[in-house]
Amino acid sequence: MSPARRRAVKPGEASTPRVEREGHVWRIRSLEAARQVLRARGATTQAGFTAEAIPQGYLDHHPILVSDGPQHDDQRRKVARFFAPKVVGDRYTDLMEECAERLLDGAEADGGCVLDELALLYTVEVTAEVVGLTESSVPRMARRLESFFNQPPFDITRDDLGRTPRQWARAAVNGLVPVARFYLADVRPALRERRRQRRPDVISHLLDEGYSTTGVLVECVTYGTAGMVTTREFIVMAAWHLLRHDALRERYLVAGQEERFAILHEIIRLEPVVGHIYRRVHQPVEITDGGESWTIGEGDLVDVCVRPANADPDVVGADPLDLCPGRPLPSGVNDYVLSFGDGAHKCPGQPLAILESDVLLRRLLARAPRIVDEPELGWDHLIEGYWLRGMRLALGSGVGGSGEGGRLPGSGGGLLGRARRLRSGLPLRRRARRSPGRWLAARRRRRA
Repeated sequence: MSPARRRAVKPGEASTPRVEREGHVWRIRSLEAARQVLRARGATTQAGFTAEAIPQGYLDHHPILVSDGPQHDDQRRKVARFFAPKVVGDRYTDLMEECAERLLDGAEADGGCVLDELALLYTVEVTAEVVGLTESSVPRMARRLESFFNQPPFDITRDDLGRTPRQWARAAVNGLVPVARFYLADVRPALRERRRQRRPDVISHLLDEGYSTTGVLVECVTYGTAGMVTTREFIVMAAWHLLRHDALRERYLVAGQEERFAILHEIIRLEPVVGHIYRRVHQPVEITDGGESWTIGEGDLVDVCVRPANADPDVVGADPLDLCPGRPLPSGVNDYVLSFGDGAHKCPGQPLAILESDVLLRRLLARAPRIVDEPELGWDHLIEGYWLRGMRLALGSGVGGSGEGGRLPGSGGGLLGRARRLRSGLPLRRRARRSPGRWLAARRRRRA
């Protein structure tokens, strides 16, 4: 039997039974039953990401992440053109490559980096270009986006989310203040520019669709945080696996794009960033698994447990907790299984996330990095997923950087602090055209 390679193992999280009911909450760990729930169009609505706590009727367009039904389908059709594989490859590959080379050149000059810091800058810059948040400093925007996740814990199975009045007050302050800063510093300048001249990005699309300023802000929060946090964590997790799995790393470095993508899909199957998908049932839903059947009643909450479903041996075969790129799967099952969801709310950004990860990882691994400090693994309640912090890598003849890389974003030290000092005030559309050589030359002039 092959070893169990999964690193994101949440303490106390059960992997059985395959279908479980606790009062009005159903926990689904069977892939067959999970897909039946996620594909029950019209019978369920989004319940994750505190969707049910978002007030209804205040926005002219409900946010795409939490909308359902015909409105959601229409939103998905219209934004699909920004995330189609060919569009992603043609429009954003050059930006990704330039950004990755620039950040890695700077890290190598310093002898190394903290990978989650570098991945944060990288994913925010790429996401900002797709969304249209290109009129402000990327490092400062990264700091603002990170602050959205400073929220008290909650229990989505409880009507009050299990929060005390004090925790609700803290959640309001910790949520509204960062959103206000994000609007003033990042969204408002982008809106002004796109009202003068449209561009091929999400903000321009939203304006064409008649979104209000508040509606655009909400969608920018959605796209910005989703594009940043999930891809950032996956890049660090994938690098951790590839650096500790010599044969897989060697295979990845010599493989073509199709095989590299298959390797990344297998890593994210094993290590899905979002570990739970929640749906509220509004019409009875029939599910089956292994010859048994159940009816999920109206009003019940369904918790699709992604980690056990992605390792369902009835579907993914033997050694479900090992990394086996190209493993045989039944027809209709993606090789990343449920890591990007399924059904109406399947993540539209999957092609972008995988290409983005591949561009950075391929260039990082080609520089033969060495792990100096293993990452700390923790858990985020909002996205029901893991986070990885403090993975320090040595590059070139270095020993892992200056020792300041682990300081908080915006503190003035490490990669984020250096990038903020060097690049604040320079619009992203100009930065994206800089070659690594020009960037290094400018960097040396500033040091001098």
